[in-house]
Amino acid sequence: MDDLTGHVAHSSSVKINLKNMVKDLFKENSDVTSDKGILRWNLHKAALAHPPSTLTLIKHLIKKIAKLQTCPCNMNIIAIFLTLDYVVLQSPVKIPAMLLQALYGCLTRLLILPQPHCALALRILKNVRTELFTPGSLYHRKVIAEQCLKNDHLKLQERVFLLADPKLEATIRANLKACSFLKDPLVQKRNAVLRLLQFGLGSNCHSPTLQQALECLGEQSVEDFFQETVLAVEQSVQKGLEGWRSYINSLQKIYDSILTSSDKKTGDEDNNVYPITMPYPEIHFIPWNDEEDLWDALTSFSNDMDLGSRRSSVQSMEEKKLKDYDHDPPQSPQMIKSSLNKRRYAYKATKPGNQLSLMNAKMQNSTNNFSSREQCRHTARVIVMGDDCILGKLASAYHSIRQKESKRVMLTNKLNLHFYYIPVTDLAPLQPDASVQEETKLSIASYLGKVDSWYDVNINNLQTAILKTTERQHMRNNRAPEQDLFFLDTLTYYLRCGSQKVNLPLYKVMLTKCIDGVISTVEEVFVSSLEADVTDFRHLKDKQTKLTRRKRSIEVFGGLMSVSYTQSLVSKRELPRGLCTMAYSAVINSEPSITHGEECLGVRFSSVNPEENTKIFTKAINIKAMENRTLSVCLDKDVHRTHINIQRIEVSSCVDPGCNLRRFSLTRAKDLPLTKYVDKILSLPINTFSGVTD
Repeated sequence: MDDLTGHVAHSSSVKINLKNMVKDLFKENSDVTSDKGILRWNLHKAALAHPPSTLTLIKHLIKKIAKLQTCPCNMNIIAIFLTLDYVVLQSPVKIPAMLLQALYGCLTRLLILPQPHCALALRILKNVRTELFTPGSLYHRKVIAEQCLKNDHLKLQERVFLLADPKLEATIRANLKACSFLKDPLVQKRNAVLRLLQFGLGSNCHSPTLQQALECLGEQSVEDFFQETVLAVEQSVQKGLEGWRSYINSLQKIYDSILTSSDKKTGDEDNNVYPITMPYPEIHFIPWNDEEDLWDALTSFSNDMDLGSRRSSVQSMEEKKLKDYDHDPPQSPQMIKSSLNKRRYAYKATKPGNQLSLMNAKMQNSTNNFSSREQCRHTARVIVMGDDCILGKLASAYHSIRQKESKRVMLTNKLNLHFYYIPVTDLAPLQPDASVQEETKLSIASYLGKVDSWYDVNINNLQTAILKTTERQHMRNNRAPEQDLFFLDTLTYYLRCGSQKVNLPLYKVMLTKCIDGVISTVEEVFVSSLEADVTDFRHLKDKQTKLTRRKRSIEVFGGLMSVSYTQSLVSKRELPRGLCTMAYSAVINSEPSITHGEECLGVRFSSVNPEENTKIFTKAINIKAMENRTLSVCLDKDVHRTHINIQRIEVSSCVDPGCNLRRFSLTRAKDLPLTKYVDKILSLPINTFSGVTD
């Protein structure tokens, strides 16, 4: 009796605790915004630690959504959506059909909300519908994809790549140690079968007996039953509501077969559900030394998937040949030799239509239409960790990939490519000017935080957790620190729920230099900023404060820079402008284009005379050094991308190499509605939680 009373009291305490956490997490105008990432993490951990409380949490979230329906601009709706989506996916207990139906009805009423609210509501609505008609399928399919579990029916595979500066390798590997835990494919398949049968059959599945039966089975038997569950899930997902009854019958047959194969009978113990948590995705860390490392990783993943598909097809063909061997006459050696000679000089010609595949993909993205072809590709999730320098490196690598794909399509038709960004610097937190330097080096992260508040509280604050891990390593004299799962859990949450993209426009830079009378040009791209300094006056940049006090101590005759640009007006008209300025430095940044959704650059000039400092907004600009002077140009604050002896800079929007109409004949271009749907500007798509919100 005392045990029962204690259990009831504990359960009541957990429910009250969850309710308070939900209230604090989604409190409007909260003063603890920086701690909301921790609150969100604690909420998910509490639900996993007490499985029955998951249902209580879902009920609280449904009530929150119902209250916020009258205020569609409230950003808390997005946070609630994402929290709800993750709870449904990771729930360690089966969610009753009545609760899923209530959630389904609530979300249906929210489809009238503006973007991005309706997009998130629709995505969760599809997940709830799938889980309602095919219980347990969300977890089952996600684990198979993330862990790349080989099977004959669900070919979609995912691979996660984490690229970062080699200086961060020790810290990152320390945080990723938990990813290597429980990576035995046999154990994962056994758990997948157990969880699916528990969710699909409910009370008709005796979990303790099923768990013991699966433990007794051999590897081949587990493999066979795993394949059967995958087939049952895929058939049911394709049929929808019509496949529910056959799905349950299939699971019941699999359940009975497992008990029969292991000679197990249903025991007398209580039917307690065996909780199975979703494992971490396998994350491949790559110290990013060379720009081509990203291309090599993607092509390797694509080749691995192709090789696996070929092996499966070859195996099935061999089985078919063995069955039909008695009916087909054997080939003579002369016939085989003749066939080989015909294939010797064969080649695979590229069809003209294949050259437009990148344009078609761009059209699909611009109209938010995801075809069945898109859903049949493998997924490569690329995480980059660092500051603006690493994003500049990613932008350059992405541009290079698009150039290669425009000549010969290799990856676009095989992989869905998703980019994720975790801002972090290698600065020590104890430096007095660390906050100022971080702000300048993490400008893109700041912009992403402005357009997506949920990204700001969950991802932008990860840097603190990473730096704390580094501090612990130093305090323990380089001994292995205790596993800090906050970083890994948040990273996994970002990978699974960060589906809305923020497109960062790329800008092309043509640099003209002259060395010993030889003129050459260099083409580059940047995503965050370009800094140009007059080489002879570079020292003024570090002495700007002193120069303000003694502004007449230096006399300069003539202009330092000749500038021509197209001014962007509020009316969206363009007005050509030109000026000859005494500026010794120009900083071009992409903040306006990111925050306002337009291809617009902000250019700030630092003049010898501080009163003449100016700032302009433009879509294209040309800067030329005057009086036989030269410029030093640094892209995306990366010292390794610094160019010297530059005489002229030409900056314009970067055209997507795969969507350049000039590569195709005018007759061919007129036949396609390209100009209506295709955005010809190349953008770097970074996954966030809500994307750009109005």
